[in-house]
Amino acid sequence: MAGIHFLAAIPLLILSSVLPSAALEPALLQPKPIEVVVEGTVFCQSCNDYGTWNLNKAKPIESAIVGVICKDHRNRVSFYKTFTTGKYGYFYAVLRGFRSSQSFLDHPLHACKVRLVSSPLSSCNLLTNVNYGLYGAPLRYENKRLVRSNYEAVIYAAGPLAFRPAKCVPKAEP
Repeated sequence: MAGIHFLAAIPLLILSSVLPSAALEPALLQPKPIEVVVEGTVFCQSCNDYGTWNLNKAKPIESAIVGVICKDHRNRVSFYKTFTTGKYGYFYAVLRGFRSSQSFLDHPLHACKVRLVSSPLSSCNLLTNVNYGLYGAPLRYENKRLVRSNYEAVIYAAGPLAFRPAKCVPKAEP
């Protein structure tokens, strides 16, 4: 009977001698943090499309500012941060500090929105509600992830959003 117990212990002895002790350290067993990210683009809408959501001939705005605001299930602001667009009007907003509770309503898709804040262009700085940029563009989950050895991000999309020129010359009618 003692021989049977000894035979059952042999695989455990072999595994413990083969596996390095570092592999069993708790720090290595910790899951890598997953970031929540929102991406989108900000444009200057052409005068020809004023009053519509059309972005034909729109030009991207560098250095535009958008705000990401998240609210909890009681409609209280739980996160707010502004982000600046890059050269092609693109923003990649890492929501560091965003904490989701266990509530279904606190999921980033439901809890957060993106709003236009300001445009650096004096010739194109009026807010529009294209894709709800004025009141808060909802996030879209597009099954997009960025995975690295020590980093993982779930990426949501918002917009595209747009400012418009303050002065548009009325179209001449034929």
